[in-house]
Amino acid sequence: MAPRKSATASSRKPTAKPAKKDFVDGLIAEFDRDTELKAYREMLLIRRFEEKAGQLYGMGFIGGFCHLYIGQEAVVVGMQMALKEGDQVITGYRDHGHMLATGMSARGVMAELTGRKGGYSKGKGGSMHMFSKEKNFYGGHGIVGAQVSLGTGLAFANRYRGNDSISVAYFGDGASNQGQVYESFNMAELWKLPVIYVIENNRYAMGTSVSRASAQTNFSQRGASFNIPGLQVDGMDVRAVRAAGEQAAEFCRAGKGPVIIEMMTYRYRGHSMSDPAKYRSKDEVQKMRSEHDPIEQVRLRLLEKGWATEDELKAIDKDVRDIVADSADFAQADPEPDVSELYTDILL
Repeated sequence: MAPRKSATASSRKPTAKPAKKDFVDGLIAEFDRDTELKAYREMLLIRRFEEKAGQLYGMGFIGGFCHLYIGQEAVVVGMQMALKEGDQVITGYRDHGHMLATGMSARGVMAELTGRKGGYSKGKGGSMHMFSKEKNFYGGHGIVGAQVSLGTGLAFANRYRGNDSISVAYFGDGASNQGQVYESFNMAELWKLPVIYVIENNRYAMGTSVSRASAQTNFSQRGASFNIPGLQVDGMDVRAVRAAGEQAAEFCRAGKGPVIIEMMTYRYRGHSMSDPAKYRSKDEVQKMRSEHDPIEQVRLRLLEKGWATEDELKAIDKDVRDIVADSADFAQADPEPDVSELYTDILL
């Protein structure tokens, strides 16, 4: 019997290429005065909230792990601008900014950080585990990369129900190397699920730089073998984030499957509150702060275009600081959950 012939390149079924033609790289959304002010206020709220959380952690009011979002505010604020009512958000443990951007109250988030009964998880979840079904925020997850599979599941539910909603799964450059991420990519593309994978590349996974941990450092191409299109975006510019988010959302809602957006961003603080961040220089951090800060970019545009005065921006900052101070006062005065709460919300 003659040996079976192996398939040749010409006889194999051609593989469809990613739908890159559906996207335009480098788009910058046009913001009017109200949109700029909205972006400024929302990013400033996250910044001031995280600064206060850092203070409370140092004072012992917050225990356990605490990962601050300072420097990355433009990513979640810009993405929220691209979403519609009913769209879902899920993320990892650097999650306070995502909560505030989805409309969760500063009081509820801070109370959860301090382990009080008025927190979003009744004081039992802490920094990494809080949820709000009302705001379509599904966590807050401490296991690296676990939220990617869950976010894919949210997209499957949307597809199954036949609604117009999409899910956004945020994760970092470190989580991008986890196996479940690629299983999720495969299933999402196979079933054309409406999910946007947002990779927040802040350059360092824990304390290890991207160049030392990843063979492919262009994370927007991580879905290439699954035919998932990807965009690489300036994650420090809220306008660029919104433009990319709108393109990706339109693609998903059209039933064309998932999209990967790599947000080139930066965190000013350590990986967590216990990280002194000695693996990078102070000059590097200062350079990012002085040249690329997402909030300062918006502030300067507002001033240069005559859309706001210094006094008006100071008034916004004061209002934001008052909200944050109120949340801290509430969290410190709110009682801890009753011991009986240990036995509630348990699945058997």
